[in-house]
Amino acid sequence: MVQSIDRAFAVLSALAIAPAGVTDISARTDLPKSTVARLLATLEGLHAVERAEGGRYRIGLGLLHLAGAVDASAALASAVIPHLRGLAKDLGEAAGFSVPTGYSVHYLAQVESPNAVQVRDYTGLMVPMHVGPSGLCMMSQWPEEDIDRYLRRALEAYTEKTVVDPARIRKRLQAIKREGHCWVYEEFAEGLNSVAAPVFDEAGRVVGALHVHGPSYRFPGEDSRLIAGKVMEAASRFTGMGFGQTRRHRELSSDR
Repeated sequence: MVQSIDRAFAVLSALAIAPAGVTDISARTDLPKSTVARLLATLEGLHAVERAEGGRYRIGLGLLHLAGAVDASAALASAVIPHLRGLAKDLGEAAGFSVPTGYSVHYLAQVESPNAVQVRDYTGLMVPMHVGPSGLCMMSQWPEEDIDRYLRRALEAYTEKTVVDPARIRKRLQAIKREGHCWVYEEFAEGLNSVAAPVFDEAGRVVGALHVHGPSYRFPGEDSRLIAGKVMEAASRFTGMGFGQTRRHRELSSDR
């Protein structure tokens, strides 16, 4: 038993240096490939490691359950990047991930568009929930009393098209909950359109949202339903990846 723990820790220590495949981990730890493969399978089942590109492995989000001091936001940003890269490559526009912080949306990570004309990188920005599609997606999962409390506040308009009427926002939230995504047309910034879908933890609670945005003259074009479907698919793949501790960490620092 102790030997297995030692070997598992050796594998994790090797992956802490950099993502690696079975052969590289075997060389770093002096363990047989068969032993490394068995340990990786067990650790992957515990979300302690996860598969990266090219058959390599990297540290997984499950380690957050054992390391409360780990920066949860940084871990989330690292884990979501492959999903954002896939969306950006597939749709040809910038893709991002955001999380709730009280009544605001914190844009945690973004992967740039492969197109020559790109939009601003919003990483690190915080905006009110009602302004963009990510915040609206998260709001759509709130209890009614939380929605009521938010809508009693003064709602800021970022552009002339920002929806600030409480009745319209309520109808919008109902539609998002029903359809699983939200489109925003030049409400967050002039000349920018975006779509988002919520991400949930293992218990079905919203923990963030994936979004894609691009210049209004080319995005979404005529394929808004197809684009929304791809964003929802990506959000579904990212859902449930060891978010329990991460969500609790944010709740403790939330001012909502």
